[in-house]
Amino acid sequence: MKARAQLAVELDSRGRSVVRELTSASPLTLMPRRGAVRPAPGPADRAVVHLVNSVTSPLGGDELDLRVRVGAGARLLLRGVAATLVLPGHRRGSSRSAVHVEVAEGGTLEYLPEHTVVTARAEHEAEFRAELAQDALMRCREMLVLGRSNERPGVLRTSTHITRGEVPLVRQTLELGNPRLEASAGYLAGSRVVATETVVWKNDPVEPTSGEWWSLTPLAAGGATASALAPDAVTARYRLAEALRTHPDGKELTEEHW
Repeated sequence: MKARAQLAVELDSRGRSVVRELTSASPLTLMPRRGAVRPAPGPADRAVVHLVNSVTSPLGGDELDLRVRVGAGARLLLRGVAATLVLPGHRRGSSRSAVHVEVAEGGTLEYLPEHTVVTARAEHEAEFRAELAQDALMRCREMLVLGRSNERPGVLRTSTHITRGEVPLVRQTLELGNPRLEASAGYLAGSRVVATETVVWKNDPVEPTSGEWWSLTPLAAGGATASALAPDAVTARYRLAEALRTHPDGKELTEEHW
């Protein structure tokens, strides 16, 4: 299966963030929030779109591509509604997913998908690539679960590339699926869940902070990365929130965490 989805958010004449372009292709289904009973936490002038995995995917051989553009001054919260289950296909071969975002001057993107579970015998490659204007804001979360209950995970390779202006902020690759490496204290220390959130926000932390299996580390060219290890997704999310609370903008950043 090959699928591509596109989303563009811009400011309208009244200064509201509105969806200007939305193209979905199953399993990448984009659903804007309309007529909410009560407003969600956070700025009222932002667009809120939910990313729904509408069929079982990714399977081995699938190729998924999501493109997101946030116009000048616009704000977008793009969040998941359920976990993604990475499964092996009927034929040998890996699945692939790519998320490419662009945020223009003064724009803000919050990309908060739910966790990804890598099941036995699955092979998956995931890429996140972001191009930010110099004064754009962004946060992106990744939570990886190594297998279902009592299951050895398959193989996963994720890469993150973030630039602001023309300056690289993050170049990171993570490979999972090697039991000896995952058991190492210098890698995952036997944890089943690894969570990270990269934050390019209004203020940057001056010094790194850390706690029980979590840390917040400032990046050399601006921004920061929060990381957490845990035995389950609930604990990982709690520890990630603990890390973000130590950020100078921690109150704002933890509003959407639960």
